[in-house]
Amino acid sequence: MTIKHTVKDRFLRYVKVNTQSDPTSQSVPSTEKQKNLSKILVQELQEMGISDAHLDDLGYVYATLPSNSTKAVPVICLCSHVDTSPDCSGENVKPIIHENYQGQDLVLPDDPTIILRKEEHPDLAFQIGNDIITASGTTLLGADNKAGVAEIMDAAHYFLTHPEVKHGDIKILFTPDEEIGRGVDHVNIKKLGADFGYTIDGETLGSYEDETFSADSMSIIIHGVSSHPGFAKGKMESAIKIAGEIIAALPKDRLSPESTTDKDGFVHPVNVSGHVEKAQIDFIIRDFEDEKLVAHENELKGIAHQIVKNYPNSTVEFKINEQYRNMKKVIAQYPLVSEFALKAIEKAGLKPKQRSIRGGTDGSRLSFMGLPCPNIFAGEHAFHGKQEWASVQDMEAAVRTIINLATIWEAETV
Repeated sequence: MTIKHTVKDRFLRYVKVNTQSDPTSQSVPSTEKQKNLSKILVQELQEMGISDAHLDDLGYVYATLPSNSTKAVPVICLCSHVDTSPDCSGENVKPIIHENYQGQDLVLPDDPTIILRKEEHPDLAFQIGNDIITASGTTLLGADNKAGVAEIMDAAHYFLTHPEVKHGDIKILFTPDEEIGRGVDHVNIKKLGADFGYTIDGETLGSYEDETFSADSMSIIIHGVSSHPGFAKGKMESAIKIAGEIIAALPKDRLSPESTTDKDGFVHPVNVSGHVEKAQIDFIIRDFEDEKLVAHENELKGIAHQIVKNYPNSTVEFKINEQYRNMKKVIAQYPLVSEFALKAIEKAGLKPKQRSIRGGTDGSRLSFMGLPCPNIFAGEHAFHGKQEWASVQDMEAAVRTIINLATIWEAETV
């Protein structure tokens, strides 16, 4: 397959558009600036010849690459998100291409203290001779997930300039607010009209992920007793101090992000707020098995109750909300979704790496919304920080994989 790639140039353009989402915002999308990139994508899709490409009021881009097959091929959706993480600045991103990488440390010029070292980024060992793209040292790069966006756009361009390559209907979906957990809140599944989907939002070259954490959020609310501090003896029961004791009593050698790996779950305090009379600890709860989420939540409740026993006039309450569930439960019911993805990776000349994600994707929730949706590599690395990087060659391999995926669905349809 000979492809005149556009992915590098697209990526370099897209990362310069600031699209950070904002978890404190209640608007949809959470930031209007996300639409700046989405408008560019719509214009480029329309210029390619995709007439139905449009941006809706809520920040979602929908487009259809029409089938050129005589077969009734299942409709697949390709999905990536336009927003970047609020954890690191996305303003004035200056992408830098480090051509013909030879294993050296990459010192980023705008802040020489930001250095990419091979021992800290193991995947760099497989990039010898490739062209590495980083930011300049003061911002994230935005490869998460503009690499996926650029790859989908390049694949669409290929199909439209190679009408002899057969495929079914391909739906394109670009979402806002994925980084703050709201990426598919307002997807119109009926309007999308796809049978199966693939997010292009993975990391290592050749990786394919059909399993994610299941996730809940949990808040522990402590009701203490306030009193004038000058006359508090025997009266005050500080909710702040009770919260501190609960946090101090959490397991340290297990059940925490810093002590777990692979299929281990965890509980993780992400926010503490309050005052003497009332305090709140917000947790995220993660595990690959739903039943273990409940066990982790019960353990937290037990710790809180044990601490509060020492404060006879204080009480504790719990609020638990479901966030997303392990998409494996859905995807396992449709074996061709995984089979064809793995074939597409192999056909791109890569060795597939089937993995589980210690996190979630838009595909987690899309799968439970009726669109089985695993995750394919985009070649993004060290995301959410100033050391984020991607390689041109990995992105090109992702484009080949996307093209293969669509042609395999067509070829395998009777």
